[in-house]
Amino acid sequence: MAGWWDCEALDQFFERIMAARLDKKVCKSRALLRAAIKARLTGMHGRARAFEVGRRHYDIGNDFFTVMLDKRMNYSCGYWQEADTLDQAQEAKLELTCRKLGLEPGMRVLDIGCGWGGFAIYAAEKYRVEVMGVTVSAAQVKLAQSCCAGLPVCFELKDYRDIQGTFDRIVSIGMFEHVGLANYRTYMQVVNRCLKDDGLFLLHTIGSNTSVRSMDSWLAKYIFPNSMLPSARQITEAAEGIFILEDWHSFGPHYDPTLIAWHRNFIDNWHCIQDAYDQRFQRMWAYYLLSCAGSFRARRNQLWQIVFSKPGGSENTCQDLNHISSTHRVR
Repeated sequence: MAGWWDCEALDQFFERIMAARLDKKVCKSRALLRAAIKARLTGMHGRARAFEVGRRHYDIGNDFFTVMLDKRMNYSCGYWQEADTLDQAQEAKLELTCRKLGLEPGMRVLDIGCGWGGFAIYAAEKYRVEVMGVTVSAAQVKLAQSCCAGLPVCFELKDYRDIQGTFDRIVSIGMFEHVGLANYRTYMQVVNRCLKDDGLFLLHTIGSNTSVRSMDSWLAKYIFPNSMLPSARQITEAAEGIFILEDWHSFGPHYDPTLIAWHRNFIDNWHCIQDAYDQRFQRMWAYYLLSCAGSFRARRNQLWQIVFSKPGGSENTCQDLNHISSTHRVR
C-alpha cells in the first residue's frame, strides 16, 4: 500500500504463496495474537458493530462501485459456466439463484444483504415477485431505491435481527461472511422465523476449508471489519435441527475470473474516480482484489450456494432442485 514493493502479477504471486501454504509457515507476531484474542473477547459481531462494515466498506462511494462492478451492481461471485463477460456471468448467477428458489409470480421474497438491489430488481422484473431487501449500507439503499421505480421492491437500512414478517422465499447473497460465528445460530433462527413452512432459503457465501474464528488480519483491518468466513461444519451445525439441507453447490473457481474482471474494470476506469481517492487507496484495492483471486485459484477459499427447507415442508417445493443443480456444475 505504501509502494515499498510491487509485482507485475499479484494474483499469480499470491496463488503460488497460497498453493505452497507459505503463509502457514510464518510465525504470528504478538500483535496479531493480541488482536485475535481481543476479537474473541469483545464480541466483534454484536449489534453495536452491525453497521460498521456498511460505513467503512460499502459506503465508500457508489461511483466507485459503479465503475468496478457489472451493470446490475452485483458484488458477489459470478457464474461463468457459459459466460464470456462479467455482465453475462452475473446474470447467469441471478438466473441460477431464481431457478433454485423456484420463484413464481406473486411470491414474497426477502433478500438479506441486498447490496445495490441486483437480485431484487432482476427477480421482480423477470419472475414478477415482490422483494424486500435489507442492508447495513445507507449508500446501497439510496442507489437501489433509485433503480427500482415501478417495481414491487423496497429496500431498508436494517440489521437482519430486526427483520419482521413472513416470506415465501429468502435469499442471502454475500452477506453471511459478516455474521460471525457467535451469531450463526441466531441468523438461522431469524431466517426460520421469517420463512413460511413450505418456503426455501438459499444461502450464497464464501467459505473456508477450515473452521476459524476470525478473518485474515489485513482484510479485517483495511477491507472488511468484523468479518469472517464460515466453514461447512459451522454452517451445518448452525442449521442443524432448524432446516433440512436440500442442495449444496460449490463453484469457488468462478470467483477467480470475477475478481480479475473487477480489477480490470477498477484499473481501466481509475481515471473516472481518481480525484476522489488517492494512490494508496488504489494500491490497497488492487492488493485486495488480486490477493483474493490468487487465493481462490489456489483453492484456499470456496464459494457455496446452499438451499435449505423447513422440516415438514412440501416435497414438491424441492422436486426440481436436484435437476437444476446437477446440470450446473463446475467445468
